[in-house]
Amino acid sequence: MIALIRTRTLNTLRECLAEAETEAEAARAEAELCLEQSGNMLDVASRAEEEAEELRAALDQAMVDVAHLEGEMEALRAQSVLDTEDRQALRTLLRIVRKQSARADLVYVLFRSGELHSVHATQDAAQIAAEAEGARRDGWTTSTAPCAAPVVASEIPWNIRPVHLGGTR
Repeated sequence: MIALIRTRTLNTLRECLAEAETEAEAARAEAELCLEQSGNMLDVASRAEEEAEELRAALDQAMVDVAHLEGEMEALRAQSVLDTEDRQALRTLLRIVRKQSARADLVYVLFRSGELHSVHATQDAAQIAAEAEGARRDGWTTSTAPCAAPVVASEIPWNIRPVHLGGTR
């Protein structure tokens, strides 16, 4: 069987074939481009996943470091409180020592009827000693002027005189 095809139909078929081949070539090029891009996208996705893992590890380490630093900070705060308390205690002790040092150059001499009875570090201690020996609370006097030698005063039953140590003043 012989088929008769017109030239015009043949030319149209040839043109359609050329267009189909051009479209197929364009589709092949586009498919190759898509495959290449998908390969690139897989590479990018793999790198992104690796970076995400690295960032997770860095975050975990940072959390450990933060917990460690918070513990150190609490210890330093506690040490700071102790240091503050220690400084306050030292200031108190220094104040006491200074008061005692200021008193160390002065003693209180207790006289009974003008004769030396005892020597005391404070006036209160001298008063307590006099009262322990039977002095009435109003039975003794306190001299206001310090002196190195006692003045005999037999008519005064109890007398307290401050005396400077290390020489007269």
